[in-house]
Amino acid sequence: MVRIVSDTASLFTVESGREAGIDILPLNVTIGGRTYKEIEEISAREMLEKISEGHIPTSSQPAPADIMEVYEKATEKDPVLYITMADGLSGTYQTACGVRESMPNKEHITVLNSRTLCGPQEAIVKKAVRLAERGLGVDEIVGRLEENINSSKSFLIPQDFDYLRRGGRLSPGASHVGSLLKLTPLLVQSPDGMRLDKAAICRGFGKAVEKCIEGFKRVGVDERYVISICHAGTPEQGRQAYTMISDALRGVALELGELTPAFITQGGPRCVSIQAIIRI
Repeated sequence: MVRIVSDTASLFTVESGREAGIDILPLNVTIGGRTYKEIEEISAREMLEKISEGHIPTSSQPAPADIMEVYEKATEKDPVLYITMADGLSGTYQTACGVRESMPNKEHITVLNSRTLCGPQEAIVKKAVRLAERGLGVDEIVGRLEENINSSKSFLIPQDFDYLRRGGRLSPGASHVGSLLKLTPLLVQSPDGMRLDKAAICRGFGKAVEKCIEGFKRVGVDERYVISICHAGTPEQGRQAYTMISDALRGVALELGELTPAFITQGGPRCVSIQAIIRI
């Protein structure tokens, strides 16, 4: 049977992945001069505390040695399908491909760029597991995942202009004006999944959520989809977004959760991600 592998950007922990029959590789985050395996060695709450002390985090892919250990299990009878987070937002996909090329059993290893992360990546991984349990081969599974991957739409609402400026994601002038006017930036993942682009600058969190809803309606999000809302230390805004989307998009499945440390390196403290993907 195909062995499904992914990383913690899928919101699976090593333990929850083991329970679901998935090998999960932790992404690494570096903050305060130390590198941690996210979730396993540092929680989102602990990382937010370090950010509040003035530290700027960076993230990186799983350790090559950990990837190699999983790849060594691949055989003709039990091939490995590694579903990575979006190439471009992390070096995970490129590293996974590079390690594959070094393996003597590489013909039994497939690396799939999910072109997404968090809730949508979790949905893709869960579907892959279901298809593997039904006895489908790697090529069949990848083919059936393409519709899901192509349907993914992701927005990010960061709320710390200073963090975006320090992280190089916004100019000092723009961050200063945005903070003074109490504006809220809205970022959208590019169609190829490789970067976060500015979608709008909104007057408040609620207006940013309204823009997300408009974007989902334009691409035909309906009852076939699941929308994942994840926050970085702002559960009240997560619930606000949940209520607004539930009222506006009837029949859509909704999930509410917390962002992982690696994702917080993209959006900073108090950011909220809102993502949709076909779930069938």
